[in-house]
Amino acid sequence: MTEVKVVDASALAAILFGEPGAEAVAAQIGEARLVAPTLLAFELANVCLVKCRRHPDQREHLLAAYALRARFAVEEVVVDCAQALDLAEAAGLTVYDASYLWLARRLDVPLATLDTKLARAVGGR
Repeated sequence: MTEVKVVDASALAAILFGEPGAEAVAAQIGEARLVAPTLLAFELANVCLVKCRRHPDQREHLLAAYALRARFAVEEVVVDCAQALDLAEAAGLTVYDASYLWLARRLDVPLATLDTKLARAVGGR
């Protein structure tokens, strides 16, 4: 049976855009089936946009890297926003970050993230 893991935007962006931590994330997710809240697509698009604005000379390269996200075939899952809000308040996270935590808890699977605050919240179940 294939292992399932929740992946957040920080982790997937590191791989797509060759950021620090990419190798560690790749090792962490391995061959797992990846799932994420539906907001992942928007977060990755925003990361790409910010990078394009900061480095307009690299726009084509960044857009090509962004297009590779489809290769990961991340299954998008609808999150209960009211429960994510409660979790965000309790854990001191944004609702965006809490949605990844909510999903990992809901599925009882690991969460791949480079966000230290989110990682602490995962560890502090």
